[in-house]
Parts: sequence; C-alpha cells; structure tokens
Amino acid sequence: MARTVWDSSVGKKTVMAVSGLIMLSYLVVHMLGNLKIFFGSDEFNGYAHWLRTIGEPFMHYEWTLWLVRIVLVVAVIAHGVSAYQLSRRDIKARPSKYVHKKPRASYATRTMRWGGIILALFIVWHILDLTTGTVHSGGFQEGRPYQNVVDTFSTWYGNTIYIVAVLAVGMHIRHGFWSAAQTLGAGSRARDRALKAVANVLALVLTCGFLAVPVGVMTGVVS
Repeated sequence: MARTVWDSSVGKKTVMAVSGLIMLSYLVVHMLGNLKIFFGSDEFNGYAHWLRTIGEPFMHYEWTLWLVRIVLVVAVIAHGVSAYQLSRRDIKARPSKYVHKKPRASYATRTMRWGGIILALFIVWHILDLTTGTVHSGGFQEGRPYQNVVDTFSTWYGNTIYIVAVLAVGMHIRHGFWSAAQTLGAGSRARDRALKAVANVLALVLTCGFLAVPVGVMTGVVS
C-alpha cells in the first residue's frame, strides 16, 4: 500500500506537503532561537547548550537533538526526491511546449525549482560553517556559537550566501505553504484568500526574522 501511494502523483504531493510543513515548523522554532542572539552571548550560548540537554536525564546528552536532526534529514530527502520525480513526470507527460501560453505564474511559483536547489546547497554550507566548522572563517570555537555567528556575518561572502538563501526561503514558503494546504485538502474557494494571506505573513516574518541576525552583526548591534 505504501508503494502504491508513493508511486502516485497524489502520494508524492502529499509527501512533499507533509515534509514541507515539518521543515516549516523547524524554521519557525529556529528563527525564534536565532533571535536570542540580541540578548547577548550568555543567553545565546546558554540556549545552544540547552538544545543538547533536552530530555535529560531520561535522554542522553544530544540524543534529542540528534532525533530532531534525523527527522529533518528524512524530511529534506523526501521533499527533494518527491519534487524531482514530480518534475520529471510532468516533463514526460508534456514533452512539447503548449501551443497557447499558460497564464503567467507568480514569481515565487516560477522560481520554486531553482530556489529548492539554492536551499539544498545552503543547508550543506550552513552545516559546514556553523555546526562542524569545516568552512568557518576566523577559527571555529566549539561551544561558543555566539562568536561563531559573529565571525560568519563579519565576512561579505557569509552575508551574501545567507541573505540569498533566506530570500529563497521566503519565496519558497510563500508558494509552498499555500500549495501544501491545497494538497492536504485545507484549501477551498472560501479559504484560499486567508491561506494566501497566512503564507505571505509567514514568508515575511521568517525572512525578516532570519535577516535580522546578519543585519544586527553588520550594523554593530550584535558584536
């Protein structure tokens, strides 16, 4: 039954919708955690340490964090594979261009594919920069995320990569949230306007929230 569902376009769209909502939930929490940087290094570093001790003593050190990471990895892979296979299926179904042009889609809709690629590449860079420290500038300091963040956003390329990725996130959410609602049956003629408004607000809040950190470093508010 699971294979039958997965092989259908509806099943793949459902996987995309559910995995997308999982990632959206994480982004909201992640953004709120990031904003703690404006309360100082002790607050931000303490929050980072708390993430590794969630569930203790029942859960071992970092076990809960690793469970969250595993869920996110599964969601990202499921989302990406579903999107790729649906795209290939759509191309095969219509190998030639339409005789009549389709109605002009929104900018977010037309950039969903390359936006997804940008986000996938950014996730890899973000992990190598602030989790493992492999590509981090200024010398990665284990257990001092506040200083690591300041180091990253003190470079022009760190800011450029992050800002481009955050803008791509905003556009992705703006279209993706509404699309997920349609797939999961929450959409209707009466609710479409409200769902689009929620999608716009979510995209705007998350974009501004994530951009606040590099802007804070660049302006000296966070130093």
